[in-house]
Amino acid sequence: MRTALRLALACGLLALSVGASRADEVTLNAAHFTPAQNSFAQSFLKFVDKLNAAGKGVVQIKVRGGPEVIPPGQLGLAQKNGLIDMINAPAGQYLEIVPEGEAFSASTKLPQEIRENGGWDLMQKIFGEKGNAHLLAHVDAGTGFNIFTVDEPTRSEDGSMEWSSLKIRSSPLYRQFFETLGMTVIVLPPGEVYTSLERGVINANAYPVFGYKSFGWDKFTKWRVDPSFFQTDVLISMNKSKWDSLSPEAQKILTDVAIAHEQESLEAIRTENQRQADEMVAEGQKVFELEGKGREEFLAKAAKASWDRMETRDPTYVPELRKHFQN
Repeated sequence: MRTALRLALACGLLALSVGASRADEVTLNAAHFTPAQNSFAQSFLKFVDKLNAAGKGVVQIKVRGGPEVIPPGQLGLAQKNGLIDMINAPAGQYLEIVPEGEAFSASTKLPQEIRENGGWDLMQKIFGEKGNAHLLAHVDAGTGFNIFTVDEPTRSEDGSMEWSSLKIRSSPLYRQFFETLGMTVIVLPPGEVYTSLERGVINANAYPVFGYKSFGWDKFTKWRVDPSFFQTDVLISMNKSKWDSLSPEAQKILTDVAIAHEQESLEAIRTENQRQADEMVAEGQKVFELEGKGREEFLAKAAKASWDRMETRDPTYVPELRKHFQN
């Protein structure tokens, strides 16, 4: 009887302990900016799986969905207001809230360098002040954006191409750059691009190679213009108030897993980006390479457009950001 009583008491205490552990576990609601089948969303879901494995009993992430849940352009505001705890989205999607986020795409340095030289801490401060956001990682970096065209580009005398014939779909991130080149710019969310290409509303598009094919856009855009410009600026971030409410243990798990995924995704995207580029070429897409002076001016204008826009919107942190994000 005594043995049975001790066993029952031990089981009861264990059940109470497990119940308390589960009660203490925090679940964070998250959303991503692309459809689930897209490469960027798939990368984020890998991060979620890693976090949920490492954070059992402490912190978990519940993914609520992608653009069907919150439109990409509203993710930053939804996070700032606490409607969603965590987002996977480019800084370029909420430049109206944190214009300095453009430094991520304008940067000539990789995420690890930014962390080591103090740039990450500076950006953490800015996002906290302006976006009520805590940054976890700059993921899927190390690659850039390309221009894709329906028709074969016409080469100009300087080795570039005739931009004025393009009616290009753009995001807010590179609108100003395209306008300086003389294109007709139409800002559209990714969900409207397929129909716009199909109907001839646009004859060009801009997006990373990584994930491009998943939208089906390669059916229409038979040319890719190289080189790429900017650097992909996808961030994993949290509502700062929610972050501050977490235990030190939960914060450490989130930080450690995020930094590890940041590096792993950098290495993975380089390989996958090349594989997807090769796949589209094998299926008939052709590459138009900018050359000579035209190529140099293209890249110079891309970099200048970003920093000029940051200066116009809020010059406060720009000199300091240049020191950390530019070579």
